[in-house]
Formats: sequence, structure tokens, C-alpha cells
Amino acid sequence: MISLQRWRGWDVRVQDAPLALLLALGSVVPALHDKGTQLGGLPNRPFDALAIAVIAFECLPLVVRRRWPMVCLVLVSVAFAVDQARGYHTVAGTALLIALISAGAHLAHHRRATVIALTAAYAGLAVWLDLLGATEGVAGFVTFYLAVAAAWAIGAWLRLSRSAEEERRRHVAETTRAAERTSIARELHDVVTHHVTAMVVQAEAARYLTAAPERLDQTLQAITDTGRRSLADLRHLLDLLNPDHTPEFVGDLRGLVEQTRLAGQPVEFAEEGQASRDAGSAEAVAYRVVQEALTNALKYAHGNPTNVSVRYGEREITVEVGTSGATTPAQVGGSGRGLAGLRERVDVLGGEFSAGWRDGGFVVRARIPAGNPA
Repeated sequence: MISLQRWRGWDVRVQDAPLALLLALGSVVPALHDKGTQLGGLPNRPFDALAIAVIAFECLPLVVRRRWPMVCLVLVSVAFAVDQARGYHTVAGTALLIALISAGAHLAHHRRATVIALTAAYAGLAVWLDLLGATEGVAGFVTFYLAVAAAWAIGAWLRLSRSAEEERRRHVAETTRAAERTSIARELHDVVTHHVTAMVVQAEAARYLTAAPERLDQTLQAITDTGRRSLADLRHLLDLLNPDHTPEFVGDLRGLVEQTRLAGQPVEFAEEGQASRDAGSAEAVAYRVVQEALTNALKYAHGNPTNVSVRYGEREITVEVGTSGATTPAQVGGSGRGLAGLRERVDVLGGEFSAGWRDGGFVVRARIPAGNPA
């Protein structure tokens, strides 16, 4: 048995060949003679060599009905006209409707001109059949024309539906790419900004420690350690971009706090409870909230006391980071991208996020529901 996926992978001409052959074979079955479309009401004529040729030209062009719809339609139309004028009335006449639907669905250019040409050709066929003694009458010819027009309309509707689906898929793909780019930018901001800020602060402090070799050595070692952490985090981020990689949270809040302390920021850290196994992405978001808040403390309130409080509940994680005497990113020309990114992260999980002034300092607070999938 041929699988559906393998069948769809074949050339469309191969896919359409069975339909054309089936219709052709059905047309030569003696029991089906004179059982096809009868336009004009001309007397039936026995099959002859010309009838076989007419059947071939009516059916075989269906093989290219999707690849070359105009060629198919022209050949089938001419053969159909001969079929009706000669009075064969073969089952192959059904190919005309199939060709019309295919042309309406797949013809890309000159569609209006094609409709006009088809209408004129049909009018010419009606006159020809009438001259040959047709008994159909005007009502019969009009009815058949409406059937032909309906076949074209069905094809046009299929074309519009396909175009709408392609547009929808394109929009979904663009939206997905934009979301992925935003996510990557947010991750890069969180990882790079924190480590680079710490390294810059430490490097500036090292300029004033030339008279204290021990402290200078400690500061340089802290810069080295920060750089290594930055490289490790960047490797982890690149792993996340690998579709075969399984996401795994590796953040360490205590290490993050210690790194900030080495950069010269006095930080008090309080942790209550323990993250549950089903915390999902809530733990990673909590880590990013603390990381961004400490980065802002280093940039905009270096040396001012900072308090970090993280409480793990059964169904949520609560984070609060407050820095005394801090300035907002907007006051010093910051982009505010970090806080906006945090708000998006928390909102995605259905939590609450706030950042603003309170009790003489800048406080970042987040309530993050736990148990959501990463």
C-alpha cells in the first residue's frame, strides 16, 4: 500500500493520471455508450475511430490539469465540442467540468480573458449545434452554461480558499519568528547585561586599587569569574536554540547574589521555603526577576544597600528586590527593556509584576504562579 505522505510527494501529473485513465476506460465500456453529457439533443452516433480519438483528447489532458490548466482546458473543450457535434455523447464529456474546476483553481494569469473566451466559444458551439439540427432550445443551452459557470466558480472559490490559507500560514510564521526573536533578545539582554554590568563596575573599581595588590587581585579574579559565568550562560542560551535540546533551568540565586556582592553591591538575601519539583518555568522567571533587579541596582544605585527576598509557596513564588536611593532607568537614559521583558515573562504565566518607588527606594515585586510548563 502507498502511504498518503508518499503519494503527496509524487509529481501532480502522476497523481492525476489515474483519474484520466479511469474516465477514458469508462468511456469505452459498451454499457456506458451514449450515457454521457448530451448537449443539443443530436441523434446518437455509433463509436468509430474518431470517437476513440475524441475520448483520448477529452480525458488524457487531465493529467496536466494542475501543471498546465490552460492547455488542459483548451484540449478538453475542443474535444467536447466534437463529441457533441458528432453525437457520441461519451462519458468522457464529464472531463469538461473537471477541466473547468481545475482551471478556475490553478490558472494564475489572464483569468478574465479566459472567461470571456470560454463564453464566446460556448456561444459558437451552441450556434454550431443548432445549425446541425439541435433540439435543445435556448433554455437548455442556458442551463448548461450555468452549470459550466458554476464549475469555474467552484474552482475560483478553491483558489481563494487556498490563497487565504497560505496567507494565514504566512502570518502565523511571521508572528512566530517575531516572537522567537523577541524571546532571544530578551534572553540575551538578561544574560549579557547582568554579567557585562558587573564586569564594568569591577573594572572601574580596579583602577583605584593599584596601591592594594591583594584587593586588586581579588577584583581581577572576580572579573575573570564573571566572564566565565557569562560564557557559561551564553552557551546555555545557545543550547536552548537547538531544537534537539531539552530545556533545563540551571540558575543559582545564591551564586547570583554573591557575584553582585563581588561587584561592590551590598546585598542582603533572604530565601524562604524551597522550589517544588513542579515549579516549571516559574523558578526560571524568578531568577530573571532577581537578576534584572540586581543589574539595575549595580547600574543606577551602585553601593546602595539592596534587599532580595524570595519566598517559595505551594502554588507561587514571590520575589521582592528593593534598593535604597536608586534611580529609574528612564532617569539616566536607560531603555527600560529589561523591566518590560520581566513584565512579559510574568504575564505569560498569569502572575503579577510591579516596579516603582516605595519607602525611599526602588522596589521590584513579582508574584509568579508555579506549576506551569517550561
